[in-house]
Parts: sequence; C-alpha cells; structure tokens
Amino acid sequence: MTQNKPVRVRFAPSPTGALHIGGVRTALYNMLFARQQGGTFILRIEDTDQNRYVPGAEAYILEALAWCGIVPDEGPNHGGEVGPYRQSERKDLYRQYAEQLVASGQAYYAFDREQDLDAMRERLKQAGNQAPQYDHRIRMDMRNSLSMDPEDVTYRMNEGEDFIIRLKIDPGQEIHVQDEIRGDVVFRSDELDDKVLLKTDGMPTYHLANIVDDHLMGITHVIRGEEWLPSTAHHVLLYRGLGWEDTMPAFAHLPLIMKPDGKGKLSKRDGARFGMPVFPLSWQGESEEDSFVGFRETGFDPRAVVNFLAFLGWNPGTEQEIFSIEELIKAFSIDRIHKSGARFDFDKAQWYNQQYLQSTPSHELAKQITPLVEANGWQSDLTFLAKVCDLMKERVSYTLEIPTQGSYFFTDVEAYDEAMVRKRWKPESRTHLEAIMTQLTSRDDFSTEELENLVKQYLEENQIGFGAVLPLFRLALAGTMKGPGVFEMMEVLGKERSLARLKKAMGDFDRICG
Repeated sequence: MTQNKPVRVRFAPSPTGALHIGGVRTALYNMLFARQQGGTFILRIEDTDQNRYVPGAEAYILEALAWCGIVPDEGPNHGGEVGPYRQSERKDLYRQYAEQLVASGQAYYAFDREQDLDAMRERLKQAGNQAPQYDHRIRMDMRNSLSMDPEDVTYRMNEGEDFIIRLKIDPGQEIHVQDEIRGDVVFRSDELDDKVLLKTDGMPTYHLANIVDDHLMGITHVIRGEEWLPSTAHHVLLYRGLGWEDTMPAFAHLPLIMKPDGKGKLSKRDGARFGMPVFPLSWQGESEEDSFVGFRETGFDPRAVVNFLAFLGWNPGTEQEIFSIEELIKAFSIDRIHKSGARFDFDKAQWYNQQYLQSTPSHELAKQITPLVEANGWQSDLTFLAKVCDLMKERVSYTLEIPTQGSYFFTDVEAYDEAMVRKRWKPESRTHLEAIMTQLTSRDDFSTEELENLVKQYLEENQIGFGAVLPLFRLALAGTMKGPGVFEMMEVLGKERSLARLKKAMGDFDRICG
C-alpha cells in the first residue's frame, strides 16, 4: 500500500449521460479529503466505452462540478503534469500493459466470437448455472491462447483476426482488501471471472485503464462508490500482475445512496417517481423519459446541495449541521464515513436550502430573482425587490419561489380564496374597512409600525378583535391567507396600491358572498 506520500485522489466519471447525484458526492468526498490532507484532486474522464459515449455529457460533468464548487487541481481544462486526462487520448498507453500481462502469464488472447459466447452461456444455463461467466472452469473449452496450439494463435494474429485480452485468474486464492471504510474484505478467486482488459478496437476496459491511469497518475487513495467493491479483487490482481503492488492505493468504498423510502439504491428514474431532482443540473435527453430536472433549475443554492451531500453517508461527530466548504474540509475524515446506505431525504435537502436562503442578504436575493421578474414584465427595482425578498425568504424553500409565491407584490389580485371570503365577510365588515381606509388615506407615514398602531387603535376603540379585520386585509392585498404580515405587505406595496386593492376587494367580496 502507498504510504507517506502526498495524497493524490481522483474522480473519474464516464461521459455516458447526466452526472447522478451519487457521483457528485463521490467527487465532493475526494475533494474534501485532498484539501484536508494538503493533497491533489484530479478529474479524469473515463471515455473508453465509445458505444456508450453521449455528446455533451463531458461538458455537463464539468459544468455540474463547477456549479457545486468542486474544483479539480488537475484535469481537462485544468492542466497538470500527468495528462492527458481523457482516457480516449491515452489509448496508446494501455496495450503495452495488457501485452505485458500476457507475456508474464497473467492474461491471454481470446478469439471467441459473439456466437461462441452465447453458446457457452446457454450451455451453462442448461446445466443449471444461472449466472454463467467466462472463468477458469470453461476457458479451456473456448477459443483462446490457453486452449489453442501456439501455431494457431500466431497464425490468427498474423492474419489480423480480431481478439481481446482477458485477465487470467487462477482458482484457490484469497484476495484480501483492507478497505478504509469496511475493514478487511475477502474475495475468493474461484468466484471471479476472467475480465476483458483490452477490446478488439484496442480500447481498454475500465478495469485495465483505471489501474494503469491510477498508477501513472500517482493516485494514493481510491474513494469511490460501493458498486465498485466487487471489482476490487480484479484490480488488486492487476496491480500484482503488473508488479505495482507496493504502490497500490488505499481503497475506500462509499455507502450506497438509497431511495427516500429506504427500499433500494437511488436511481435516475426516482426523480420522477418521488417528485425531486437527483441530478445537479437539468439534462435534456433524446426522449422525455431520459430528461431530468436538476437541483440548480429547481432553485437550490449550490452550498445547500454540497452541505446536504456531505451528510449523505458521513457525519462530523458533533451536532453542527450547517458547514461552509472550509469547515467541511477541516472536519472531514474517511473514518467517519458510514458503512450502511444513506437514505436520500429530500425534505432534509429542502431544509438545508431554506437555511442558506434565510441567511442570504436580501439585496443578493433581489439580484438572483431579477431575471425572472423582468421576464414577466414586473417591477424590477432592486430596492423594491430586496424588500419583497426580506418578507418572503422565510416562507419559501427556493429563491425562485419568491416572485411566484409572492406574485401579489407585482400584479393586482385577480382571484381570491373564495371559501375564506365567505367565512370572513360579514354585514358589518364593509363599515370597518371603510372607516380604517378613511384614516389610512390621511396618513403620510405608511410604515409597518404606524399602520399597526392605527389599526390596533381602531379595533380597541370599537371593541372588536383582529379576526374581524386582518384576514380581510390579507385577502384583499394578496388573495390568499398565506404570506407575510399584513402591515409589512402594506408598507412594501405602498399607500396607493394598498388602498386601491382594499377598495376593489370590498366590491369583489360583496359579489362573492352574493
């Protein structure tokens, strides 16, 4: 294992579509660990599987990480001394290592055609093996350099026949992996298949490319998802076969992110099922089924997303829940990562967003909502918007909800909660509203405090309660019983608009109540 070397970690996504939120968490943990250890965080694009390559996916990955504030020290568009950082640009590196493994007896050439593999799988299934694989039990029955005469192998290769290179795994071994999160994990070679290392097009599979790149890039710690744990035995054998066991990185396999109901791993389809984002940014696929709404477009603050993800499988051992990125770097440690799956609690994600929303200065929120406000043709004066944000930010989950849920600050009320109007509009209600409006008309000071004092005084003088008047004020001003305090709303709306709405509402209330 690598010891006493500067920490170097990597996040290595494949550009096969949108970056799932689990991948973002992996990138985050890698960055936090590197920063805390004074090490280097590398982004490597693993695009060796050209059949699954999706145009635009790499750009999406880079944009998503940047939005979250997850910034590599080395990688595409970031430079570095051990590039290139796209595996497709490193193709010529891999064959020599695959051939080295063949030469040392750790791998072999296989000439099996697809129909040969299909026939093998069917034969094994007929014999009762429901999980057939290409391994030590069947390889001598297949078309490969272990089962064929050397002359035949040489002839086929000279003739340019397609072949792949497979890792040769001998039975009877126990492979121990000292995982930083799970402790000693033991694999038995009898259960492992002979993984493909190099494909017919000369491109490596994940298994070979990952090992070669990690070695050449000096990776000291591999922090990745639990789904890669079963492959780790193959990777250990590759390190041994290439003579790199002494520089093999430490492994840490992160817990799965589970569905909100705790039943199974969170998938990209669960966003639609549970009505929540599971990707950092929106993704437009070739079909509606493959298109998803992201955290950014939902209205999340990236700081809230990072804070939420940090706690999906890790905790600091304290009661603190709100962390800046600097605080996360200081507090993070691999030994506090959980082994068991972490439930994707979307309500908690919204709670985090509310905390950041409420702590953001209203003038900053005003700038954020300006494009949406202007797109609707509404009043976009920043001073006015800041006042609206100040009243609304504790009543919404996302910044983008401020102008939508508080639309009554920008447009006249066209509809009322008629059930509440019928409940609150009494024969004497008009008398009280008209009397209060008369007093309001003569006031120049339309501040919250002055408005509240005026209405309170009227209510006391007439020996009536707040419930006789304030709900009607709220309905007149906003059309709904929800929203900020009545007097705060009136101050922001101003004298002219407030009185106009009250006047119009009285006629509308009469009509509604018949």
